[in-house]
Amino acid sequence: MAEREAYVAYVGTYTNGTSKGIHIYDVDVEEGLLYLRKVVPVHNSSYITRSKNQKYLYSIADEGVRAFRVEPDGDLKAINEIDINGMRGCHMSVDSDGKYLFVAGYHDGKVTVVHTHHDGRLGNLMDGVFHKGIGAVNERSFRPHVCCVRVTPDNRFLCAVDNGIDQVVLYKINHTYNKLQKVDILRMGREAGPRSIHFSRNGKQAYILCEITNLVRVYDYNVVDGYPEFELKQEVSTLSDEQDPHDAASALRISYDGRYLFCSTAGDDSVACYAIDQETGLLTRLFSLPTAGIYPKDIALFPDQKHIAVVNNGGNSITTFAINYDKKTLVMKGKPKKVDTPNCMVFQKIEKAPDVIRDVPEQEAEAAAKDLLRHTEPISLENL
Repeated sequence: MAEREAYVAYVGTYTNGTSKGIHIYDVDVEEGLLYLRKVVPVHNSSYITRSKNQKYLYSIADEGVRAFRVEPDGDLKAINEIDINGMRGCHMSVDSDGKYLFVAGYHDGKVTVVHTHHDGRLGNLMDGVFHKGIGAVNERSFRPHVCCVRVTPDNRFLCAVDNGIDQVVLYKINHTYNKLQKVDILRMGREAGPRSIHFSRNGKQAYILCEITNLVRVYDYNVVDGYPEFELKQEVSTLSDEQDPHDAASALRISYDGRYLFCSTAGDDSVACYAIDQETGLLTRLFSLPTAGIYPKDIALFPDQKHIAVVNNGGNSITTFAINYDKKTLVMKGKPKKVDTPNCMVFQKIEKAPDVIRDVPEQEAEAAAKDLLRHTEPISLENL
């Protein structure tokens, strides 16, 4: 009988309350359950992402960005941290070559390019671009707010989603000079509030989530004469009922097999699932159901694609559900996991599974990470 694959889940949190940083959970994939193992101290780990080879984890921090090595059992070993010469970021992504880490700045409207080494170290700041412009919604979208940065599947362009000025700014990645060159702007319309972009598994479609209008927009993606081209094909609602002024689409994910798209909506406090047409990329809604939590800021599919975790930032919890695609239902698994202001979640396959998985009390989980309480010395850019 084949040995069962083992996984952990990393959850980034804000730390202005009781949370201390990145929560590490052991994962029961078959049952769709999470068990707290350890808390790794990071100041306001508002977003985390993995390297393409999945050997390293990068985290936003008040100090800039921190890098960790993923140990065989899923624990995190600090490598280094750097200052990004700007306000704290809110989103990150990596390119397919493992050369760059891109950081989105919500508060200062900046896109930062960081060099990443093969051993996971964060190196020089290669570029930094500030967005300019004025949005349409007073107090919310009156200035640039870069909230997502993602590389196109061909690794040629960076899409910088700007929630404040209702645009996706498209940059060509100059791999020779390590710079960004703006080549086009995808305008989303007044008060759309674009929040994130994902690409289909075959790279032919782009899905853009709009926070204010609560829509998923489906685009065909092509490169024409050396420039990116996005052609709008469909718009679908994220809501379970009629729109309320407080509703705000918050997270979007595509299943590992590329057959389904999931998104969550705060206010409505729901998760919607859509079937993806494998020829056209168009969406057909299967269901939109409650998350049993407040402000579902992020969602993450379990590795079996049969369960989903919902990160309820406003409700200070993580809820997990079994997905029945045929019956179009969600069934809650276990009690909600209590965690203060969770913000994002990533699953990670590990080489060495623990003998027993159980919930560790919060204080014990924090004590288990005492070796990481000593801050890693910031790397000197002058020495690189």
